[in-house]
Amino acid sequence: MKTTNTIFNIAVMLLLTISFQSKAQNLVASEAGVFQFETEEIDFGTIQKGADGERVFTFKNTGNVPIIIADVKTSCGCTVPSKPKGPIMPGAMSQIKVKYDTKRIGAFSKTITVMSNASEPRKLLKIKGKIVDSANKLGQ
Repeated sequence: MKTTNTIFNIAVMLLLTISFQSKAQNLVASEAGVFQFETEEIDFGTIQKGADGERVFTFKNTGNVPIIIADVKTSCGCTVPSKPKGPIMPGAMSQIKVKYDTKRIGAFSKTITVMSNASEPRKLLKIKGKIVDSANKLGQ
């Protein structure tokens, strides 16, 4: 009988622990900003050497807490990001701009990491494309 009671008590404690963890995770998720990007990958397509390399990732904060972007990092120095200066309020839209160095000929694929207080604290964005030089047929 003691064994049955012990097993029952352990099972109840386990279920309560799982229930509390689930509620705590939902509470944290409901009290955070949420990124909703129009797109998480921008394809430059094929562009000419020296063309405009700036693109914009537009997003909305669909959460109920302001998003504060702490940092935006790129996978190499050939891509320069710029982030919003202040908090992005719930329901507000904002942008992260990235500028790729289009003097580099060839295909590229780069990752932009957005670090913030949002429900997804590390958000990965991507750019890709191909730079060609019409003056130099070897670059095509």
